[in-house]
Amino acid sequence: MPLLALALVLPLVALPAKERWIYIPTNFQVDENADKVIDLMGRGAKAGYTHVFVIDSKFAHLQTVSAAYRPNVERVKAAAERLNIELVPGLFPVGYSNDLLFNNPNLAEGLPVKDAPFIVKNGIAIIAPNPAVSLPGGEMNDRSGWGFIDENVIAEDGAMKSPPTDQNARLHQRLTVAPFRQYHVSVRIRTEGFSGSNAEIKAIGKGSRQLQWTYLNAPADSDWKTYDVTFNSLDSTEIDLYFGIWSGHKGTLWWDDAVIEECGPSNLLLRPGAPFVIKKSDGTLLTEVKDYEKPDNSATGSTPWPGAFVAWSTPPEIHVKNIPDGETLLISYSHSHIIYDEQVSACVEEPETKELLRKNAAEVSELFGAETYMMSHDEWRMLGWDQSCMHSGKTAGEIAAENLRLCTGYIREKVPAARLLVWNDMFDPFHNATGNYYLVRDSFEGSWKGLDPGVEIMNWNFDKRTESLAFFENLGHPQVIAGYYDGDLANVSAWLKSAENTKDVKGFMYTTWRNDFSNLEKVARRFWKRQAGKQFAV
Repeated sequence: MPLLALALVLPLVALPAKERWIYIPTNFQVDENADKVIDLMGRGAKAGYTHVFVIDSKFAHLQTVSAAYRPNVERVKAAAERLNIELVPGLFPVGYSNDLLFNNPNLAEGLPVKDAPFIVKNGIAIIAPNPAVSLPGGEMNDRSGWGFIDENVIAEDGAMKSPPTDQNARLHQRLTVAPFRQYHVSVRIRTEGFSGSNAEIKAIGKGSRQLQWTYLNAPADSDWKTYDVTFNSLDSTEIDLYFGIWSGHKGTLWWDDAVIEECGPSNLLLRPGAPFVIKKSDGTLLTEVKDYEKPDNSATGSTPWPGAFVAWSTPPEIHVKNIPDGETLLISYSHSHIIYDEQVSACVEEPETKELLRKNAAEVSELFGAETYMMSHDEWRMLGWDQSCMHSGKTAGEIAAENLRLCTGYIREKVPAARLLVWNDMFDPFHNATGNYYLVRDSFEGSWKGLDPGVEIMNWNFDKRTESLAFFENLGHPQVIAGYYDGDLANVSAWLKSAENTKDVKGFMYTTWRNDFSNLEKVARRFWKRQAGKQFAV
């Protein structure tokens, strides 16, 4: 029989329909937010969306929610069932852990300070920097004293002025520091019509590792204001300190009165895996209560609410007992650090953190009764330095792999047949599962060994999508593409084209970090247009 005739008599076989997901962050404590989720699901259902990945910071501390919370969740669940949309709750805030740290800010991942010298005076141990550190040129009266200053930074009226430019605008100084010490940097800033880039303080240490990651967030227009950050020198004995704006900016920014100092325990962490240790110069350990008072770290991770951290808080006084004035004490401790605006990661090796993750799985699964869950391991930017991690003997990749296995087990304890997904990046060697990643001690290499065979991948690696899709395909993991990220709609088509050559891509997610759902229908049409002609096969 001719092939054309054969094609005419054989039935068309429908291929499995692709899933279409929407990512919706919300706060179910507010009635209007539940209404918005229901409205978005209604729009999504009309456009052909099938799943809603919903996340709420309060999933990590449901014991604190108001009386309106659970009824609002029930309203959303009922609407989803009516619209034939599957709700997928997010679990396990690993990486972005502020929500989990609401329960105990001391569970934050810590950077270690080792044997920092303090001198006793009137019963208080006071930091005694060694070596002493200062910032030549910090007065910013003129260009002298700095290692270099970009030409478009101008000394004017006792400050450094950065007028509009399309170039870098930086001041730099190389400084000697002691390894594993905490440093405080402050500077005054004024702005006028400033936009286009961030004003930043950067400290670059050994091996070009960036040590300071906290944004200053200078507004467009402001009078003089003081900005503070801290950093840990880690294994560096020398750092390159920058005050600057990279890649140009609009408007004008002024810098003045920059200062650096070695500081006491700002954002101090106190937990078993982050001990506070005082010893004499001969190595004799002091005992809490008998020899010193437990320092008050109530300012850590508590502003404006538990789990929210600030870049700098005044270090607590360290009160000692029966130690003569002038005696040197060596103090070791761990402190937190903010990445960008507010991100702080939890220490997943601490037993209390593991119990909170188990509780998270139990409470959210009970609340939603869902069949599918999304594990939120994502952009895990600080790991491996405190004693909990060091004593484990594991690399960052091994810690991540073990934690993913644990979290997979936690949800399957409650929902044995659960369908589970996880973001790709921390398990993707073509994305963030690498070395030299932010403030991670070593490498995430091998983290993907923690992927259970049944776990699916939510893949957002657009830049290396071909390699990433192939990597997880070869490991046998089905994938969903998080292919729209508030960007060019052409990226949607590029993702779909790459996915055509990958087995077991189950669908596509509309992912907005700006709560911008204006392109919801446009993205759906692009998906259908690309899939047209591939929906059926002979």
